[in-house]
Amino acid sequence: MGEIGDTVMTLPLACALRQHFPDAHIAWAVEKKSAPIVRHHVAINDVIALPEGWQSSPSMLRQTRTVLRQHRFQVAIDCQGTIRTALACRLSGAAKRIGFDRSYANRCSRLLSNVHVTPTSTHLVDRCLELLGPLGVHAPTTQWQLPLSQQARTWAGRWRRTIHSDRLAVLNPGGTLPSKLWQTERFAETACYLSHRYGYQSVAIWRTTSERSMAEKIVDAAEGNATLAPEMDLTHLAAMIETADLYLSGDTGPLHLSVAVGTTSIGLYGSTRPSDSGPYGQTAIAKAYVPHGQTSAFPSPAMRAIDVADVCRVIDKIQAKRAAFIKTSAA
Repeated sequence: MGEIGDTVMTLPLACALRQHFPDAHIAWAVEKKSAPIVRHHVAINDVIALPEGWQSSPSMLRQTRTVLRQHRFQVAIDCQGTIRTALACRLSGAAKRIGFDRSYANRCSRLLSNVHVTPTSTHLVDRCLELLGPLGVHAPTTQWQLPLSQQARTWAGRWRRTIHSDRLAVLNPGGTLPSKLWQTERFAETACYLSHRYGYQSVAIWRTTSERSMAEKIVDAAEGNATLAPEMDLTHLAAMIETADLYLSGDTGPLHLSVAVGTTSIGLYGSTRPSDSGPYGQTAIAKAYVPHGQTSAFPSPAMRAIDVADVCRVIDKIQAKRAAFIKTSAA
């Protein structure tokens, strides 16, 4: 509902709903920070942007219930199994409220839903698609159809032409949790490797003041092989990533945006599991697992276990595969 990555990974569910129910009225309840991801999506009729703290007081709950019930929903789908998402489904007034069973939902959320699905998949994208089973939809194709405006793509194309290199890598040092972060000096070393070995120019992206500081550290240490990205909103960020040849970060929302726009992506994992939230269909590096809350150290031991050589080996494999494809295509 609120996190960017979770929102992106739920888009295939909306696409499958639209494909199987072309005349249905499909609305998406989302917290405001992630609303740009789903606004103007071809599968969605309405985006209900819930204000921050919508569940924090009786009066806010009543307002939310009024807004949701105006749509007269028949079905509500809880894709995350949290108290907040289940509560939103309950407030919607839908008679059929589909959610996960105890394997992927807490007890309170199970009490608020009345149709429970036992998923056979582990990845969030696939688990969400299994929630469509009670509606007669089984094994749908995975589509994203991320809504990028022509204006955003034009801006990104113009920006890309300022990078005087045939190959572009996007490096994202930021994230919502310290346990998901990789060291800036390792990003800088990777940028140097990408440049010296394969002719890449890297760009370090950021969204907050603290993330800008991290991005600047990468640029300063990368010996001219990385530049600082401009400030931009989510839509323009996705359009920029779409112009890139490679994306590298921890388990963050922009990683999943990268997957959705079709950019080759590498995810670095330590406090979350790639099997659950890895870059869908792409590459994740994980050498250890220390869950959230078990360490306050930065970098976390699990992320520190991933060294630059690990990342460079994956990059080598990606480049070798590309070279083989080009050679085969030219034959």
